[in-house]
Amino acid sequence: MITASKKKRENIAEYLLYMWQIEDIIRAYNLDIDRIEADIINKYEGLEAQQRKDMKDWYESLIDMMRREGKEKTGHLQLNANTLHDLENLHRRLLNDPKFAQYAAEYYNALPLIVELRSKAGENKKDEIETCFDALYGLLMLRLQQKEISAETQEASRRISKFLALLAAYYKKDYNNELEFSE
Repeated sequence: MITASKKKRENIAEYLLYMWQIEDIIRAYNLDIDRIEADIINKYEGLEAQQRKDMKDWYESLIDMMRREGKEKTGHLQLNANTLHDLENLHRRLLNDPKFAQYAAEYYNALPLIVELRSKAGENKKDEIETCFDALYGLLMLRLQQKEISAETQEASRRISKFLALLAAYYKKDYNNELEFSE
């Protein structure tokens, strides 16, 4: 909760990847708040009683959402899907505005990778931005499992990360009403 709110303000891409990880952690604990409290919440040092309660309430609300939305086993919460949708919309607006040529250049640099990833998805094709996030989340999972990552995969993730970092920076500007589009 503390990390999520900070990431949401500072870097929407990191926030979204973090929230996907939280969804998976909740699933790993079989949506059991008592286990999450014992193994995660109580391990945070320096939290006051109210902060612990707020964190438990946050996890409980996510568990409740996962149950109501049928996301106990797979998928992403609607609040995360909405964030992704907002990023997709901003992506299209940036591409359609000649004022953001640098953004378009980063996108076209990553596009062959996105096309390749989407072609491997078969019937499960997703929007381009979600495909990028899926790739980075998969890489994060490989790193957490301490699996070997090829140089080609590392380079692909670097290009996708650079593209998403730029999108995240524009998202922050847009959120703060600092982003001006051409008429």
